[in-house]
Amino acid sequence: MPSSLNDAHCHFFSTPFFAALGGDTALKTLAWEAPGSADDLADHWVAELDWHHVARAAVIASVPGDAESVGAAVRRHPSRLVGFFMVDPTQATAAVSAADAIDRDGLRTMCLFPAMHRYSLHDARVRPVVDVAAGRPGTAVFVHCGVLSVGVRKKLGLPSPFDMRFSNPIDLHAIALTYPNVPFIVPHFGAGFFREALMVADLCPNVRFDTSSSNAWIGYHPGLTLSTVFRQALAVVGADRLLFGTDSSFFPRGWVRDVYQQQAAALDEIGASAEVRDKIFGGNFDRLFPIRP
Repeated sequence: MPSSLNDAHCHFFSTPFFAALGGDTALKTLAWEAPGSADDLADHWVAELDWHHVARAAVIASVPGDAESVGAAVRRHPSRLVGFFMVDPTQATAAVSAADAIDRDGLRTMCLFPAMHRYSLHDARVRPVVDVAAGRPGTAVFVHCGVLSVGVRKKLGLPSPFDMRFSNPIDLHAIALTYPNVPFIVPHFGAGFFREALMVADLCPNVRFDTSSSNAWIGYHPGLTLSTVFRQALAVVGADRLLFGTDSSFFPRGWVRDVYQQQAAALDEIGASAEVRDKIFGGNFDRLFPIRP
């Protein structure tokens, strides 16, 4: 085990989240546990983290407008949970809502999903939202690139009218250069656009990767393995800008330990040092999101 284990990518599937998908009917179809109140779900997550010896985790409000749920969770467990929230810049109130999520709810990362909400990062409506982060030091911006598949929507038979034209990490280059003091996080190593994500991170020292999920996108690259992904990311980006994550989301499954074990094995295979492993699995998260007094 690393000296400290933190998870930079967990979804906070709250009661408002399920309400947007059909409420109790959706839960029955999925055979998942009802989340209860935000405090209840926060307690459940912290108990789960304790069971797996995970010190801290980022929890993501997984629909726009649900920042309040994650804010309640963070207030309940401020030393254990770091709040992320989803923003749709195409909405007229996006910048105001983002400012409220940070100032009122204490959240620390806004999450952009260009393919989901069908906009380009070059769209003029994106800049006012990023301005909110830039004006609040300590705030990061998470940008989902590459393949986007929302498992819960698939299981419920709901359409996912996403547009992959807006998924290329190259689109992040100009905005990351414009805001050099804003940390940008690209999850899943770019989720299929690995080469492009590496290029952007090489050119922009404020771009980081999270390592989360099964990384099934590797199947699009013949001969690529998780071990070689880590080797290349370490060679280009360096150990200081990789954040371990699992993409855990619902109960009763809970925290996905298999993802940790697979990534630990990949780092073993390439002979990563204890120092490198400590940075990826915990230290980088703590430096990016120090515990607030």
